[in-house]
Amino acid sequence: MGDKPLAMVTGATGFVGSWVASELVREGFRIRCLVRPSSDRRNLLPESEDVEWVPGDLRDPPSLERALSGTSHLFHVAADYRIWSPVKGEMIRTNVEGTRSLMEACLSARLEKIVYCSSVAALGARKDAVPITEEMPVDTQTLIGEYKLSKYLSEKVVLEYSDRLPVVVVNPSAPIGAGDIKPTPTGRIVLDYMKGRMKAFVHTGLNVIHVRDVARGHILAARSGRIGQKYILANRNLLLEEIFGILEKLTGIPAPRVRIPKAALLPLACLSEGVSRLTGKEPLVPMDGVRMAHKMMFYSGDRAVRELGLVMTPVEEAFRDAVAYFAAGGYV
Repeated sequence: MGDKPLAMVTGATGFVGSWVASELVREGFRIRCLVRPSSDRRNLLPESEDVEWVPGDLRDPPSLERALSGTSHLFHVAADYRIWSPVKGEMIRTNVEGTRSLMEACLSARLEKIVYCSSVAALGARKDAVPITEEMPVDTQTLIGEYKLSKYLSEKVVLEYSDRLPVVVVNPSAPIGAGDIKPTPTGRIVLDYMKGRMKAFVHTGLNVIHVRDVARGHILAARSGRIGQKYILANRNLLLEEIFGILEKLTGIPAPRVRIPKAALLPLACLSEGVSRLTGKEPLVPMDGVRMAHKMMFYSGDRAVRELGLVMTPVEEAFRDAVAYFAAGGYV
């Protein structure tokens, strides 16, 4: 056990973080999982000689310093990932200031590599279907919603430390697969389809990738990623109607054939958010979600394939795993 490298993982209770943790153990790491007392632990690997749970919080700097003690690697995957929050500024505080606190704690640690899990959300979007790359300037006007802005600002914080810390950034697109316990906004598309809630579609697009490939990308970035560089972890760009076509084949549930203009969703979003302000519950149609639907969220993962050697799993397999997980887990 002593000759195994020790990696600290934040967000190991979440969808992507749990996969990163599992892949690290599979690759011969010991891991130390930073766990908040209030975290849902269903996805957390059980404690063992290779898996340690330590209490801590990104808003508690002393707990971060204790958790980093003796580690050789850090995988910072934790983030508040929602399209809508009832408390304005909450995601900024968690994602940005929490990341800054963690980077400060790293200054007194002796780490070989830090891998920060950002998001393609930090790279903006386009009106056309041209895939965004790491080299393209970010159109900050397309950072719609607090989550996207928080990931953009968090990424900037991390890269500010690249002259003092061995940081590498990965930008996953929309992960799909088993273990999406909440589920994430992307997983909710699959789940809502399985529940028969998708009666129409809008003309929009996004990039999807198997969550296992995202986890592998983190480990490859730790091994051979260049310090101060970003790597988009993205597989296939799909229109929403193409995603529904895949889900139709997997589930036997007919895909919607009606295309509605995005403007038609605006009144529904206004009503939905009004109800949410009264109830405190997430809106059925978030306004930021409607605003994002006006963009094509297409990205290129060529650099990760070329420089890191990331091998992509067919997205049909990712959707099949997600469908099977939701069906077996009683979500439908």
